[in-house]
Amino acid sequence: MRLINVRPSRRTGLFLACLPFIALLVAYAIGSAVRLEANPADKLLPGFQTIADAVNTYAFTQDRRTGDYLLWADTQASLTRLGSGLGIATAIALVVGVAQGVLPLARAALAPLVGFISMVPPLALLPVLFIALGLGETAKIALIVIGVTPILIRDLALQAGALPREQIIKAETLSASSWLITLRVVLPQVLPRLIDSLRLQLGPAFLFLIAAEAISADAGLGYRIFLVRRYMSMDVIFPYVAWITLLAVVMDVALSQLRRRAFPWTEIRQ
Repeated sequence: MRLINVRPSRRTGLFLACLPFIALLVAYAIGSAVRLEANPADKLLPGFQTIADAVNTYAFTQDRRTGDYLLWADTQASLTRLGSGLGIATAIALVVGVAQGVLPLARAALAPLVGFISMVPPLALLPVLFIALGLGETAKIALIVIGVTPILIRDLALQAGALPREQIIKAETLSASSWLITLRVVLPQVLPRLIDSLRLQLGPAFLFLIAAEAISADAGLGYRIFLVRRYMSMDVIFPYVAWITLLAVVMDVALSQLRRRAFPWTEIRQ
C-alpha cells in the first residue's frame, strides 16, 4: 500500500494534529527547566507557573491605576481597530474588485493603480500616516486598510475576470443589464472568494495592527507587548502572542463556517 493512499481515521488525525503542539510544550518545558536550574532569575524561558501568574494578573486582576482587566481592555481596543480596518477594506475591495473584473473600462483605469499600490510596503507608510492623520485611531485603521485592500481587490478582480464568458453571454441573451449581470451572475460567485481572501489576510492585518500599536497607542495587544519588552517580561509576552494567535484562529474558523453556511454549493478543501 502506498502512503499517498493512506488516510488517517478521525482519532488518528486528531492525535497527529496534537502531536506537534505536545512536542513544542515538552521542548519548552525542558528548555525552561535547564535555564532556570542554571539561573533561577532567568527571564527568557519562564516556567509555566510564572506564566500562569502573569495571565492571572493581566486577565483576572483589576489594574490598580485604571481599574481595567488589562488583557480584555487590550483585546477590545485591538479588535475594534482590526474590525474597522477589515470592514472598510472589504467594502472597498468588493466594489472596486468586482468593477475591475467585470467592466473593461474600469479595469483599464484602475488595474495599473491598484497594482502599483499593492507593491508599496504598507509599514513604510506608517510614519507618513502618523504625520498626515495624527497619532489617533484613524492612522492605525488606515494602515490596515492600505495594507489589505489592494490584495483583496486584485484577487476579486482575477476571480471575476476568470468566470466563464458563456455565463455572461447567456445572461445578455436574456436581456440582462450590466448591473443585473453583476448582481445575479458575478457577485454570488466572487463572494466566497472574498471570504477566503479575507481569511488569508488576517495574518498581515494583525501584523499592521501590532506595528501601529507598538509605535503609538495607550491600549492594545501590540502596545502591551512592546511596553513590557523593555523589562524582558516574557511571562507576559508569551501569553499575549498566544492570545493573538488564538484570536486569529477563531476568526479564521468563523469565516470558514460563514462561507460554508452562506455558500453551501461551494466545495471547501482544507
